[in-house]
Amino acid sequence: MRRVANILIAGVTLVALCLGAWLLRNGIASHLPPQPSAAQAHRGRPPTQPPAPALPPSPPDRVRIPAIRVDAPLMGLGLTPTGSLDVPPAERKNLAGWYESGTTPGEKGTAIVAGHVDNADGPAVFYRLGALERGARIEVERRDGSLALFTVHAVEMYDAHAFPDEKVYGAADRPELRVITCGGGYTKGTGYRGNVVVFAHLTGSRP
Repeated sequence: MRRVANILIAGVTLVALCLGAWLLRNGIASHLPPQPSAAQAHRGRPPTQPPAPALPPSPPDRVRIPAIRVDAPLMGLGLTPTGSLDVPPAERKNLAGWYESGTTPGEKGTAIVAGHVDNADGPAVFYRLGALERGARIEVERRDGSLALFTVHAVEMYDAHAFPDEKVYGAADRPELRVITCGGGYTKGTGYRGNVVVFAHLTGSRP
């Protein structure tokens, strides 16, 4: 079971993101998305920038990650009837989602953003997420008109069968953000075998 803001999420993380329809159609030789290097992992190192004070709650409307050319609207995500996290429509490749029953990006706690790595037509919104590096900036436009600025302090790859629920989804005593998509090895039978997770914390804001 997986806990996000005191709500349990069951099942494999974002399984619907991980089928790899583009790879199934075109083969995998030259199409695998970039994967994070060991140098970008936590490894017990301190954050690259000090945290900023928490913002009041406000739903997010858009996420930008300049280093990997992401500029995408955000939709609210809930839970499926089986208790797993829902996903954005696969056909809308430049759309990401946030878990709207949990923490809003910028307030104290762990906010969750998720998106597809690809769809049947090719790379999707978070195709290059695994190429992100420590120190990169993530910007989240919020409905109250503010801009929450996050700094990446780790990028990790986890096998789906060894996903560290508490590390990714657990409560935080400062404003944190997780951005999740699929990654790792790929097989036609099971799709992607893991998840890329970006860990970031709030380091600033603009009104």
